[in-house]
Amino acid sequence: MMVRPFLIPTVCAFAALTTGCDNNSVRISSTRTVENDTSGVLRVVETLQCPQTLGSLTRKGSASAQGTVCTYGGPRGAEVILHLVSLSGTDSTAALKTFEDRLSASLPQAVAGIRAQKSATASASAEATSSSGDSASIQAPGVDIQAEGDKATVRLPGISIDADGEDASVNIGGFQVEAKGDGTTVDVQSDDGGDSVSVQANDAATVVRTSAAGDATRANWTLTDNRPSVEGWRLVGYEARGPAGGPIVVVTVRSKDREGDDVFDDAKALVTLNVGE
Repeated sequence: MMVRPFLIPTVCAFAALTTGCDNNSVRISSTRTVENDTSGVLRVVETLQCPQTLGSLTRKGSASAQGTVCTYGGPRGAEVILHLVSLSGTDSTAALKTFEDRLSASLPQAVAGIRAQKSATASASAEATSSSGDSASIQAPGVDIQAEGDKATVRLPGISIDADGEDASVNIGGFQVEAKGDGTTVDVQSDDGGDSVSVQANDAATVVRTSAAGDATRANWTLTDNRPSVEGWRLVGYEARGPAGGPIVVVTVRSKDREGDDVFDDAKALVTLNVGE
């Protein structure tokens, strides 16, 4: 998702600094307004463009379903499928929920863990907010959360957060947000809407969701788990783009590499080739 440097009218957030090691989780939600005139106009696609190779990906066979589906293979058995999805009779939210549900089934442990933590995270967030003068320390494989008074740090794979009083710095996979908040629990709100980012993570699994402002569809969702599924999957996700009213181009990824950066980058390049940025 290519957007211009964004403007943050209020604050950027993190939540769920707990007071014990029984709930090693973090939830991050933010909303930001952007100048997105450089994103360009997304093309209306009638038939997918499916090159034989693109980066680390190699097409398997020909396009199927009247040119609306192309399947690719990637490193270590990665699976990438490009879809052209009509929004006739539905909307992008419902269409993408179908993809999310289908992909989530490949990582049932991760889904179960993330769901189980939602209520615990909400309770921990409320407790941390009401007792911001207390200290908290959580350390587990891949997780390091420290809080004392109005200072806090969060370290997760690909995510770092530092807060000191009203100052906060958030870095999510190279996506940097600088913001000012109040205390160790910070919330981001945008009165006029905008791009959104939501991250939930624990010591095993991480789910990241992004969507861009505007009528066009520009969305991304990934779920990772450091415990392989029965089939060996560690990362699943999608990238979706399309003009208002559709059709939208959606690329789905399943990878046995928890990072999966190269595969996902090449999958996104397929979307860009077809519909633009």
